[in-house]
Amino acid sequence: MKILVLGAGKMGLGVAFDLVQNPNAKRVVLADINLENLKSARQKIKSKKLQLKKVNVENQSQIKKLVRGFDCVVSAVTYVHNLNLTKICISAKVNFCDLGGNIFIVEKQLKLDKQAKKAGITIIPDCGLAPGMMNIIAGWGVNKLDRTDEIKIRVGGLPQNPKPPLYYQLVFSVEGLINEYIEKAQILRLGKIEWVDSLTDVEEIRFPDPFGRLEAFYTSGGTSTLPLTLADRVQNIDYKTIRYRGHCEKFKLLADLGLLSSQKIKLNGLSIVPRKLTAKLLTDFLSGKDKDVVLARATIIGAKNGKKAELTCQIIDYYDEQNHITAMQRTTAYPVSIIAQMLASGKITDKGVVPQEVSVPADEFVAELDKRGIKVEESFRYLE
Repeated sequence: MKILVLGAGKMGLGVAFDLVQNPNAKRVVLADINLENLKSARQKIKSKKLQLKKVNVENQSQIKKLVRGFDCVVSAVTYVHNLNLTKICISAKVNFCDLGGNIFIVEKQLKLDKQAKKAGITIIPDCGLAPGMMNIIAGWGVNKLDRTDEIKIRVGGLPQNPKPPLYYQLVFSVEGLINEYIEKAQILRLGKIEWVDSLTDVEEIRFPDPFGRLEAFYTSGGTSTLPLTLADRVQNIDYKTIRYRGHCEKFKLLADLGLLSSQKIKLNGLSIVPRKLTAKLLTDFLSGKDKDVVLARATIIGAKNGKKAELTCQIIDYYDEQNHITAMQRTTAYPVSIIAQMLASGKITDKGVVPQEVSVPADEFVAELDKRGIKVEESFRYLE
């Protein structure tokens, strides 16, 4: 297998780290414009399979030449580039998957389905944690019940030792975090797609000690294509982000005060974008080095054997002490790496632009997670 990873940030590094572990991966190229990122990758990944290349993802001619000859291309760059990268890979007849993060970009990618089919390739958007791994696990759970009425997905990347006032630590892009908090969230309610405000509908959620009582609230992007692909089988689907208690109220205050706004304001003769200032301050304040944990749960409610039933699929994944890989890297980068390897080896047979929950073989995907120590714990109960 020959796989190209675009973007050598935290997630791209995690993807490349996982790829080189596969003996069938003969060539892994990690490309980025930032030489410091590439240097860090070389220090982190001690493998002769890994090749590093300086590249500007915005340089179309450069990318068109680069992608040729690979079995799969992985995008670990910001989602704004994914539509253009999709078009380039279709033109080059190369399989493609990305970490996604924006449903409007995904909708545009889905419209390229015919072109991808004609090229004989597969494009799978939104393949990270949520959206991504949890979509596949939710679809996997749906197939275990006779009927599904409701899917609740709850996910959070948290510091193991939270500190006030936000009880949070950045484990991915601050811009991505702000987007999740200010853009509307897509849910399925009574069989119809609805858009709701993020940072609303706070609920209490419990995990085993030492976590105990936490909170979960609407954020954007987590459901991805699930409401579209399961609308004919499920009445209600929603996604909420998990945080330590009190986080949502504090962040909503920032939003209500306009500190997350992209509208320029004048201050002492200067033009300032509040969001950019807030992003800088959050990066400075929240970029700690505390070890993290990822909590993820998909609750599928429906019927089994004629009785109302509930299936819960839960993951608690910790920072990798041996390899110094964060839990967020493990649960975001490893899933897209698994999917890229399935695409490169031909295990995913669907052609076109396809959602992961209908194209990725779920049993094998969960087994691959297990090999990496990411355990999906199932619990089942009848509700009557």
